[in-house]
Amino acid sequence: MKTRFNLLSAMPGAYTPLLEFDKILADSELDPIQHEMIRIRTSQINGCAYCLNAHTKNALKYGEHQQRIFVMSAWREARNWFSEKDQAILELTEEITLISQHGVSDAVFDKAVELFGEKVTAQIILAIVAMNSWNRLAIAFGKHPE
Repeated sequence: MKTRFNLLSAMPGAYTPLLEFDKILADSELDPIQHEMIRIRTSQINGCAYCLNAHTKNALKYGEHQQRIFVMSAWREARNWFSEKDQAILELTEEITLISQHGVSDAVFDKAVELFGEKVTAQIILAIVAMNSWNRLAIAFGKHPE
């Protein structure tokens, strides 16, 4: 895919709402690795190379292990590398990112609330929604990894 026109040239300030959303999420109770895990898994599902490149680098900077990044798309087969909370985050990320396929199941939603409580579950969901927005913009405008 070729690089397309720059969104900010066409609509200055277009990223402002998402950047504000990211600032709110930066103050969430999610730790940086959990947040990057959401960003990586969402980007894997959506096929966003630009975001995968950025967020795998960030995850490594925050202390994530390379092996977990390498197998994240097949996390169910590597469950022993992911805590129960990690698995709940990954499962919720998948269901929300692929929401048109079957919605978000009560079991997955309830498990997140059981493990994290309502406030942090809300923060997880908002982080997933934000990352899906960033992926869609990057893909639509032909962003390529730097």
